[in-house]
Amino acid sequence: FGAVEAMPCDIRDEDAIAALATFIKEKFNRLDILVNNAGGQFPALAEYISNKGWTAVINNNLNGTFFTTKEMANQFFIPQKSGVIVNIIVDTYRGFPGMAHTGAARAGIENLTKSLAQEWSDFNIRINCVAPGIIESSGLDTYPPQVQDMFEEAKKAIPLKRFGKVEDVSNAVCFLASDLA
Repeated sequence: FGAVEAMPCDIRDEDAIAALATFIKEKFNRLDILVNNAGGQFPALAEYISNKGWTAVINNNLNGTFFTTKEMANQFFIPQKSGVIVNIIVDTYRGFPGMAHTGAARAGIENLTKSLAQEWSDFNIRINCVAPGIIESSGLDTYPPQVQDMFEEAKKAIPLKRFGKVEDVSNAVCFLASDLA
């Protein structure tokens, strides 16, 4: 397949993102695909979300996605006149009760994706979103027991009677990142 390199990066920190871009440039001299999948949230009814909690989720999910996307576009995609960006959001079509903070951030990323797709089309940069529903992953294990207890009932409202699989999302991302898209 190819070489894999890794570097931790706090996407809320513009200096850390710039350091990541430098790392990529030194190792590979180019970037072809950016997948924005970092996120963090916690279940809470809106009336119980503190200002600090709201700001933390918005800074990580929305601002972090924008800061990373802008830096990688300026360092790689715009000068190369090519690139693919895939943003992982969440299905917010009917709202996101119990997660208003991340729902708002992800809706912002959806609009950001549409706006940048138009702005950067002259640079041959292709930008899309993948908006999955509930995905059966290790992330579900982090929720409190009261939330986990609701999972089986939630599956009943899904036509396939199951949550999505990690592979469902990765397959969509691979397709959108490929020349087939």
